[in-house]
Amino acid sequence: MAAGASPAQHQDHSTGHPELDVLPEWPQETIAVLVTTDPAPHAIPVSWPVRAGDRRILISLKFDRGSLARLRERPEVALLILGGGNVALCARGTAKVIAEQMPGAEDYAAVQIDVTVIDDHRQSAFEVDKGIQRVVLDAAELHALQGRVETLRGWSDDQN
Repeated sequence: MAAGASPAQHQDHSTGHPELDVLPEWPQETIAVLVTTDPAPHAIPVSWPVRAGDRRILISLKFDRGSLARLRERPEVALLILGGGNVALCARGTAKVIAEQMPGAEDYAAVQIDVTVIDDHRQSAFEVDKGIQRVVLDAAELHALQGRVETLRGWSDDQN
């Protein structure tokens, strides 16, 4: 789906909440919030999630993150994405580790989220202009993140 295009929306009649049929595009630099449970909810920021299809998202998580351990026990997760171009959604689904160690980033695992529900949180009164912004303080970390995302994008292309 082209950036800026609005995906088709429908209303979940059981909850009255609007849902999207497919994931929209979002800017690469988007910061999302991953929610896992144990059974209490835990939320962490996740850098640069990769849209890997209409209902699939790839992320990288450091191997020692508590969220990685939690999603292994309870794979049901939510990923809140607020990104430029008026992207405001919560993707709910099932997460699984698809690579225990990423090539060139052995301290990171690759995680796939198979999305079952896409809650549309856009509102007519305002729109998300830029999403969460941050300033890079460590060029080496930025380069490492770019490498992980390039790997995830390659895997996404292989599966589409």
